[in-house]
Amino acid sequence: MTATADGRLGITAQFALLAGPLLSMLDSSIVNVAIAPIAAELNSDLVTVQWVTSGYMLALGTGLALTSYLARRFGTLRTYTTGVLAFTVASALCAFAPSIELLIGARIVQGVTGATLVPLAMSMLLGGGGASRDISPLAGMLLFLGPALGPTLGGLLIGAFGWRSIFVINLPVGLLATLAVRAVPARIAPPRRPDAHLDALGLVLLAVGLFGVLFGLDRGNSQGWNEPDSWLPLGVGALLLLAYVLHARRAPHPALDLAILRDRGAALSFALCAAASVAAWSILFLLPVFLQQVQGHSAVTAGIALLPQGILTGLGTVLGQKVADRIGVRWTVVLGFAVLLASSLGLLAIGLDTSIWLTAAILAARSASIGLVITPLLTVVNLHLRPDQQADANTVFNVVQRIAGSLGIGLLVGLFTTHSAAAGPVDALHEIAVVIAVLSGLAAAAAVWLPRSGRRL
Repeated sequence: MTATADGRLGITAQFALLAGPLLSMLDSSIVNVAIAPIAAELNSDLVTVQWVTSGYMLALGTGLALTSYLARRFGTLRTYTTGVLAFTVASALCAFAPSIELLIGARIVQGVTGATLVPLAMSMLLGGGGASRDISPLAGMLLFLGPALGPTLGGLLIGAFGWRSIFVINLPVGLLATLAVRAVPARIAPPRRPDAHLDALGLVLLAVGLFGVLFGLDRGNSQGWNEPDSWLPLGVGALLLLAYVLHARRAPHPALDLAILRDRGAALSFALCAAASVAAWSILFLLPVFLQQVQGHSAVTAGIALLPQGILTGLGTVLGQKVADRIGVRWTVVLGFAVLLASSLGLLAIGLDTSIWLTAAILAARSASIGLVITPLLTVVNLHLRPDQQADANTVFNVVQRIAGSLGIGLLVGLFTTHSAAAGPVDALHEIAVVIAVLSGLAAAAAVWLPRSGRRL
């Protein structure tokens, strides 16, 4: 089943296009809980084993930089299919790696190939080739379950089967997705352009810049911001990204076309996406720590409490399509940020003895509001795009989400740590809730400048 009469992709095609992003997002976070077991089994020190995650970050920047060129040169669907297969093969190498060196090398391959999967799948799922489709509620859920599910699933698998199982689980999903890609109709992907030019200088600036920023943010979040390992690569990466922006304005065929940012609605959508990412990922990172270290819940219980937010985000994503059709993009985004503001203030009700189910309900409400925001923003981003611009736009969208999410985690976790030492973790969490509520209010006010409506995705 490839597509229904109303334009919705069939179940097999949706699975093929969702499996890649889900695996990529899972593997961005699932390995974080496996560092100690990997070091013990492979007789390596923790500094070396950290490159299992840092190497992934290095490759992630390279993969994101290459995504648009590969999609133009070889075609979106073919590049996605190759990426899923290569990611699966790299997962097998990770699962059976006999040494830390081979494991790090396989993770680098995972990062390069995994980075391409999210923007390419989004291009096809959400309107590539000029199509107009709905995605199912299940599709919306799976797109947002990865980050929430990673640490919980990783902990369960490692406890039951060892660290290699977190890579073994990718194999059947990846192989099935590779086979299921045949059900994806070719019409939803822009055709390849054999004459596509390679912007070598742009690729270097973009890849190294993204690595510097992502690596610096990762080290800052894990080791603190006073170390040169954090701020030096972050600063160099930011300068290289600025150099790429200047280069892209003059290059006839830039590696990643930033022309979409000249549209005021699209640029505002990216900024609002960044605000939503900060609000979402900072709490997603903080709450598991709070539930386990402050309230004393087990990792499994905390993980179960976090699952409803992934489901509600997916439902909110689908609802965002319906609401935007009725009241327009502008007021749907304003509504989404207003709900995010109110539900973030609901975090003020969380204390030392708060029921975990109340916490889960508050998180679910926040996640539903994120879903309401993201889908209409994607509508605005795609409003004036040609099919061949889809990969560029969705790559930029993915870069903004990753950088803003990492930056939000760094800033708010640092604030939480500082205030926890002075006033206690509960008061620190409440201060974070107020900061996010204020950010949501400012975003809601800015959203009134969005277009009233847009082409339905």
